[in-house]
Amino acid sequence: MFAMALAEKGGRLEPVTRPDPVPGPGEVRLRVLACGVCRTDLHIVDGELPARRPAIIPGHEIVGVVDMVASDVTAFRPGDRVGVPWVGGVCGHCPYCLEGAENLCDEARFTGWTRDGGYAEMVVAEADFCFPLPAGLSDAEAAPLLCAGLIGFRAWRKACEGRPVRRLGLYGFGAAAHLLAQLAVHRGQAVYAFTRPGDGESQALALSLGCVWAGGSDGPPPEPLDAAILFAPHGPLAPLALKAVRKGGIVVCAGIHMSDIPAFPYADLWGERRLVSVANLTREDARLYLPLATEAGVRPHVRTYALRDANRALSDLRAGAVTGAAVLLVGEEGDGPPETSAPSGR
Repeated sequence: MFAMALAEKGGRLEPVTRPDPVPGPGEVRLRVLACGVCRTDLHIVDGELPARRPAIIPGHEIVGVVDMVASDVTAFRPGDRVGVPWVGGVCGHCPYCLEGAENLCDEARFTGWTRDGGYAEMVVAEADFCFPLPAGLSDAEAAPLLCAGLIGFRAWRKACEGRPVRRLGLYGFGAAAHLLAQLAVHRGQAVYAFTRPGDGESQALALSLGCVWAGGSDGPPPEPLDAAILFAPHGPLAPLALKAVRKGGIVVCAGIHMSDIPAFPYADLWGERRLVSVANLTREDARLYLPLATEAGVRPHVRTYALRDANRALSDLRAGAVTGAAVLLVGEEGDGPPETSAPSGR
């Protein structure tokens, strides 16, 4: 099979040809149709999340068709279209797993980080961590829901714990935020979108999706927020978000990696404001989110690339040149520009 794997020295992906993988016990093999390009992939390629395996194949927003199943798998059959997310397996017996917090499992396995992912023509996944996908979504539309959608949903649930959230701020209006905004608007929340200063394209997208306000992350919202979610991996946004929420408000950090949060006055945290994080996701998140996203009519704004142009997709994401979500189409040409030169690692 053809795949794009992390180069020995990191910083970029290299085209490789490998034997077709064979599913082991409890596994299925998928013929990959599409794979979303997530910022976590970028953190792995750039070394901000050290690679757990040499020459790993990234990608954890996988849409594929089952073409082989292990003899002990009964949940799926060849021909089923399924999705594979970031968490690819857990131990099932640690205190976290036993208390329903499998996202915190110390022995968790991660798609595209500890096991090969979807930047490939084929991928093997644990059947228990595959999910049927809504029929009304194309392959390119379904892919971003499997991480950007799920982590946004988990962060949103955390933000809505405790007090009612009528005004919600989203910092970093990329793949996750533009999906969550649609669900939150559907649920009657007023959404305030914070983008890179001067990013008129993302601000226009936010307003077109029903956000009540869109502006640069360097300024305050027009009124205090009940909650804010940080999708941008930029630590200095945390103190700004704390200033933007009212007393009793919450700021949720949704990324798996973030630059350091600078020191800030205690007064910005006082008043029972909370600064928390979410980590990974659970299978329950997927079971709850996918039907809700379908009900709310969530539709990703996607820019597609051919699998061979994965480096270009990552480069565009790194540069902030992707509005919405980037998706690799396996076996097809995308609508992004073809890769004509090797982009730098950072």
